[in-house]
Amino acid sequence: MPAAPEGALGSQLVRYLINGVFATAVHYGVLRFNLEVLNIPLAGVANAIAAVFGIAVSFLGSRYFVFRMTEKSIVRQGSMFLAMYALIALLHGLILYVWTDRLGMNYTIGFLIATVMQMICSFLINKFLVFK
Repeated sequence: MPAAPEGALGSQLVRYLINGVFATAVHYGVLRFNLEVLNIPLAGVANAIAAVFGIAVSFLGSRYFVFRMTEKSIVRQGSMFLAMYALIALLHGLILYVWTDRLGMNYTIGFLIATVMQMICSFLINKFLVFK
């Protein structure tokens, strides 16, 4: 059986999931380092710093591993990636706000719904806009 083409949707989805797990592990590892080694006293600050590392790893992984789209400007891709990330984060917060604060539903379920939406939107926007 012939191998799937480089840009095949299935292989990109698998690489997207691998990249997401790796970026999350980096984010969490830097968060723990910030709290336990550097003794940053505020978890929110430690997490914000760690998020920068996680987002950077996610971007680089998307560019070089998931979509393998290195011919275009890294500045343009990076700018679009950050804008997409900001919009999706706002949408994630809005979903959780409506689900939990307005409708009174369980926040864990709302978080999971928002996260699945975030993953789907992120993949599609990256595939068809950022790394096209």
